[in-house]
Amino acid sequence: MKKLYLNTGGFNTIFNNLKERFNGDLTINDNEYTLTVQTKWAKGTISGKRFEKEMSYMHFDMVFYNDVSLSIESFQTSPIFFAYCEDGMLTHSFGENGNRKNLKKQQSGILSNKSSINSVLHFEGFKHTEFSLVSMPTTVDEEDDNYELASQLKEMFTDESGNYIYVGTGNSKIFEKLKEFRTTSQTGIVKNLLQKSILNTIVAIEIAQHSYNYITMITPILDLANKQFDELKRISNINIGEVFYSIGHLGKNYFPRLFKERYPQNSLAKTA
Repeated sequence: MKKLYLNTGGFNTIFNNLKERFNGDLTINDNEYTLTVQTKWAKGTISGKRFEKEMSYMHFDMVFYNDVSLSIESFQTSPIFFAYCEDGMLTHSFGENGNRKNLKKQQSGILSNKSSINSVLHFEGFKHTEFSLVSMPTTVDEEDDNYELASQLKEMFTDESGNYIYVGTGNSKIFEKLKEFRTTSQTGIVKNLLQKSILNTIVAIEIAQHSYNYITMITPILDLANKQFDELKRISNINIGEVFYSIGHLGKNYFPRLFKERYPQNSLAKTA
């Protein structure tokens, strides 16, 4: 068993820490991070992208040549993590000896940790593991555009104990969106907006399917998200002046407004 420890902080800190722990090669390009690992005990890639307001995405595609545990200290921003297993299996526990929950292929999980106990990810040796993490902060200022969203996420996906975890069957629409995120062909600011829109849609789906009226809520969410996605793809083929004009109308405050319209306070239910 190989034990690794990850000290949290900013995105640069996290990836430089991962580089040190995994002894990999790190490249950074336009706020996108890729860590390539090829050692005697592991191979694969860990990639990620940070967006404004500390929303982030990470993707692990690894094979370990020994059983591995990765102990992660609590984040100061108290984020909610949405996890999606695309191949293999990973196991989570609060603390090295805590109760363990498996996240298998095509399953999803939701995790938050405000306690002093580390979250620990366990990986079996000689087995390919691929999973994605979408992180949304819950500690934002009241005047922040995302304050209402952060408050609702905290209400739905945290626990008084400080530790919360849910594991269930993955939503096929979300796995499709994750693939779209990784295969976006656009570049620059348009790519950034497209990918941010995809992550916002994923979080919207999670909120909807953990609410009472999931069936009636999810269709308009996807319809609106797909319309915005198509429009953002369209602006990649026009001049830069029109791009910035479109950004002001399409990108600014999109998700908080969508959230407020689609998920009024009394429609949400906390999932045990």
